[in-house]
Order: sequence, then C-alpha cells, then structure tokens
Amino acid sequence: MKLEVEIASPSGLKSKKPRQIELARIGQHYECRIDGRLIEADISEISKGIYSILIGGRSLEVHVEAHGQILQITSSGREFIASVIDPRRYRKGGSAILAEGRQQVTAPMPGKVIRILVKAGEAVTAGQGIVVVEAMKMQNEVKSPKAGTIEKLVVIEGQPVNAGDALAVVV
Repeated sequence: MKLEVEIASPSGLKSKKPRQIELARIGQHYECRIDGRLIEADISEISKGIYSILIGGRSLEVHVEAHGQILQITSSGREFIASVIDPRRYRKGGSAILAEGRQQVTAPMPGKVIRILVKAGEAVTAGQGIVVVEAMKMQNEVKSPKAGTIEKLVVIEGQPVNAGDALAVVV
C-alpha cells in the first residue's frame, strides 16, 4: 500500500513536505519505507486502534483514531495529526484533479469552527482555505475541493461540528 501523508504536531507545525509511505506485510512483520528509507517493524493490534510496535528493539504503544482522511496519533505522550493526501492528486502542477459539479465541504473530524475565511458568493480556487476547524488543540484549514463559487456557508464561527458535518457548498 502506498500513501502520501502530511504530518502535523499539536503546535500546528506541519512536515515541510508530504511523506511518501509504502507499507507491505511480510510474514509476521511489516516492511515500511518512508521516503524510500527501509524500516522493518513488528506491529500487533492489541485492540481496536491500539498498536504495539517494535522498531529496532524499541517498543512503542501507539493509539490511532481515524476521522475520515485524518488520523489522530498518540505515542509516548506525544500527539500528531496525519492527513492522508488524496491519491488522485498529481504533483507536476501541484494541483488536484478537479472535482466536478456541486461539492459539499465537510468537517474532517469533530471540533469547533474558529474562523471562516470566505463569504457566500465569493470565488475560490481549488485548494483554497474555506474554514478553520480546531480539533485536539490544532487548527485544521478545510480547503475547497474545486475552483468555483461559495454557494453557501452552513456554519458560523464558534459552532461545534462533528466529523462529516457540512461546512460549505462550492458550485
């Protein structure tokens, strides 16, 4: 399985560039390549979302909670947010394959709307920030899936949202 992942710390600092991760199960262990570098790991799922990972003689207990394409990861008292980047993206021009038609923009995880970056009727580009949702002490900018116009904003600043709740509609 090949993934492109962007990782952020609780302070909101993101990795400078997305990481290329390739994961393959080999017998009882996993072979993982991060940006081409090989890492062998023994991974056991202790219970749903809790993993015991042994890497180079070091044992880690890792808690993973999925919220759509966003993963909340906790290990050794440290929290991280990992965003799985849509595999349909292409990198030459740095833009995504554009979504067509009316698109509903949804919250990637539960949180609180802390900032609205656009107004109804405003033109937006693909990938432009629309709303900022704070979750787990991190600010996550929710972006437009396509170039178009904001048909309507469904939320207001300060409003709590659940994963999958509508935030805006882009046409």
